[in-house]
Formats: sequence, C-alpha cells, structure tokens
Amino acid sequence: MKVLVTGAAGSIGRVVCPALTAAGHTVVGLDRVPQPDGEDGAWYTLDCTDADAVAAVFDAESFDAVLHLAGHPGEASLPDSLSSHVVTTAALLDAMHEHGVPRFVYASSNHAVGRTPRRDLPGDLVRVETRPRPDTFYGVGKVAAEALMSLYADRYGLDAVACRIGSFLERPETVRQLATWLSHDDCVRMVEAALTTPAPGFAVLYGISANTRAWWDLAPGRALGYDPQDDAEAFAGSVPPGPDDEEQGAHVGGPFATAAFVRPALDRT
Repeated sequence: MKVLVTGAAGSIGRVVCPALTAAGHTVVGLDRVPQPDGEDGAWYTLDCTDADAVAAVFDAESFDAVLHLAGHPGEASLPDSLSSHVVTTAALLDAMHEHGVPRFVYASSNHAVGRTPRRDLPGDLVRVETRPRPDTFYGVGKVAAEALMSLYADRYGLDAVACRIGSFLERPETVRQLATWLSHDDCVRMVEAALTTPAPGFAVLYGISANTRAWWDLAPGRALGYDPQDDAEAFAGSVPPGPDDEEQGAHVGGPFATAAFVRPALDRT
C-alpha cells in the first residue's frame, strides 16, 4: 500500500512512518518542515491548508490511502483551529476524491468528547456513540473534521476512519494517563488496522492502549482489527499522585476541560 502521511515530521509521524515502511508499505511524507536528516523516501514540504499545493502532490503521485496526522496539537483561536484541522482535511479529501484514493485515516482526538463528565459514563466508558462534547476549540476542530469525513464517506463512498487518540507517550506520566495512554507500539497497530480493515465506511475508534483503567471503549477499534497489547498499569508504581489529579479526572478531556483553557473564540486586537 502506498500511503501519503501528513505531519510526517511530528511526534506520531516519526514513530509510524518507519514502522509502516518496515511492514512493507510505501510511505510518502508531507510536512510544513523539510524532511528530517536521515529520513529516506519521497517528501513534500508544504502546508495542507494550501489546496492547490495539496492537489499538485496528488497530480504527481498515486496513493492507496492518506494518513492525516498534520495539525496544530494545542489550543488556538476558533478560526485557527478550524483552519488547522478542518481546512486541511477538506483539501486532502477533495484531492482524494478527484484522484480516486479510497482510504482516509485521521488523527482525531479524545478532546472531541473531552467535556463528557466521568460521573455520567455508563459502565465507566465513553462509547463512540457518545455525543460530541468538545472541551476546547481544538476539540471543536476535531469534531468538525470528523463530520466532514462522514460527509465524504456518504457522498463519495470513501472509507474514513477517525482515531480519537488519547495520550501518545513513551510511558504514562500522570494518574490520568494511566487511563488515556497510547503506547508507541499500539499506535502503530492502530494505524495499520485503520489502513487495512475491509470497507469500514465512516468509523470512529478510541486510540488508547489496553489500559486497565481505560475511560474509552476499545470494542469499536477491536471490531476494525485494532488489538492493543500494552497496558499503562505496568507503570502505575512509578506514577506518583499529583495535586491536579481530581480536577483532571472530572472530565475525560483532563486539563483541556479545566478553566485554564477557557478563552474567547476569536482573537481581537
């Protein structure tokens, strides 16, 4: 499978791209920054908000799938968040439709449901059917990008998988992350499953490891072939309690759902 990976120089891209190559896929990287030293393979340096530049990549190359990891990883104004997450997704989906690329895998986020109170969880798990409850404008951008994916799946028959990623780290560092951790190896397993599962249509999975304390339902991911192997509980003994644990555990979005992230939607001079 030939895969265009946006955000290939980011934290997830640097882990996933070599693993996909090792698994026999052909990876073409795309990022706003130049190709890192020591990296091999084709590379495009551009911003995915530039629809013409994105279309030119698809004119030059044929792909079987797109893995969209690009996007600002933190909170911003509403226009900036929509540009980073929704406009980039639109540019890619338009180019995919025009060139007959059938599979789109998206790095969505747990912050699409981050304002969900943990006390309200049926069976202590957030399901994919839980209504969108973004905790920030970052989360709003992820919800809107998922909605756009759903539209293109319905309108054009694209297969589109949204991976609502938890805490992507080498190891969990806080009590919350004992529930939300996604290991590097499980991230690779998740991406491989999302790229290869047969005919998913539009689908959502929660991108976490098989954590004993998990807050999100792993059944939808397992139905798509994602079989996580790691468990944050292996690190529990080395994760000390913190003064913000109660506040960060009140909603599934953790710190993003706290007052520290409350801001106006629009930046004004």
